Amino acid sequence: MKKVVSLLLSFIILLVPLVIVMTAIRVALTPLFISVEYILPGFPPDEYGFTTEDRLFWSNYSIDYLLGRISHQELIDTRLPDGTPLFNQRELDHMLDVRILTQQVLQIWQILLMILMVLIVLAFTTNMGRTLMESIKRGAMLTILIIFAVFLYLVINFNQLFTQFHQLFFEGGTWLFYLSDNLIRLFPLRFWRDIFLFIGGMSLLMSISLLFIPVQISRDTKK
Repeated sequence: MKKVVSLLLSFIILLVPLVIVMTAIRVALTPLFISVEYILPGFPPDEYGFTTEDRLFWSNYSIDYLLGRISHQELIDTRLPDGTPLFNQRELDHMLDVRILTQQVLQIWQILLMILMVLIVLAFTTNMGRTLMESIKRGAMLTILIIFAVFLYLVINFNQLFTQFHQLFFEGGTWLFYLSDNLIRLFPLRFWRDIFLFIGGMSLLMSISLLFIPVQISRDTKK
């Protein structure tokens, strides 16, 4: 029985970082992040003619596509006001790859979140509440260490991190585009740097918040 409990608690410690980071990713895929990002000081303007309003509209449209609210055929048929396609074939292929990856990540997130909730209910119904919260605390601490390591790497060489990320999840050079391509005009390198920072920052906030929960529960239990 002790081995089973030990494995369960170890699983929770590893589960917490995944749930936290994936939750931050889901929040990043919202109009709120997009709306703030494009008006940040120093965000590069589009040299080929997109206004901030254009970027806000088409970036949110692209996010809706990634979330499955717009079909791939609709994206293919989408035209800009001048009649040109929103994305060329290379961009469409990459968007489809990103859509598949996004859907997979969100499905895994939902499953892991449900598992964590079930484990929490199970722990409290078997008088393991304090032990469970201690495991969650350790998982939060592990998340903080991971995020700081990624932040350090990001500061040292973001371009290398960005390249390795794409090489890990996408084949060949399918993610490489010209500066004049609409995908780059909507989502320049600064955008991806900021989204890494946002996901990391939000993950840190959630992790730090979790560090205070076990303390309060322990005090309440003693009372």
